[in-house]
Amino acid sequence: MSDHWYALNVRPRFEKFVRTHLEEKGYEVFLPTYTATRRWSDRVKSVTLPLFPSYVFCRFDVNARLPILVTPGVNFVVGSGKTPVSVEENELSAIRCVMESGVATQPWPYLQVGDTARIEAGPLEGLSGIVMRMKGSCRLVVSVSLLMRSVSVELDRTWIKPIHTPNLSPELFQEHAVVIR
Repeated sequence: MSDHWYALNVRPRFEKFVRTHLEEKGYEVFLPTYTATRRWSDRVKSVTLPLFPSYVFCRFDVNARLPILVTPGVNFVVGSGKTPVSVEENELSAIRCVMESGVATQPWPYLQVGDTARIEAGPLEGLSGIVMRMKGSCRLVVSVSLLMRSVSVELDRTWIKPIHTPNLSPELFQEHAVVIR
C-alpha cells in the first residue's frame, strides 16, 4: 500500500456512500465532516455534511487504482490532466487536527498564502493556517491546495502568535487576515 493520499472527485451527495464502499474494499479513507443546522418549513434539524463537497480522500497505490475508479460514485482521481497528484500530507494532518479538536468547523472559500502565524496554545497548538477575524471572533483557515478548498475553525485569540514577517505589524495582526503554514 502506498504512503500517499489522493483526493477522489465523487458524484454530489455520494461522499458517505463512496467512503463506505472503499472501506469495505480495505482502503484507508478520510471524509472530514461538519454539523450544520438546516431549516425546513416544518422543522429545524442538525445534519452532518462533508467539509469538501464532492471529494473523498483515500490512501492507495496509484499504480493499482482501478478498484478505486470502478467504485460506484467515483468520478476520477484529482490530478494534473490524467496524472493523479497526491495531497500534501501536512495539509491533511492539519485538517485531521481541526476535526479531532472538537472546535466548531465550517467550509470556507480558498485563501492564498500570505503572512504567517502559528497557534501556540489550545487544542490546535502547533497548527498552521490562515488566521482572520470574522464577526468579532478569530478563525483559523486550513487549506488543501490541490482542491483549492479551505476549512474554517473558531479560535481563542490568545492562542495565536504571529510569525515575524516584514509586512506584518502587531496592529495589523489585530484586524487583518494572517496566513499560517
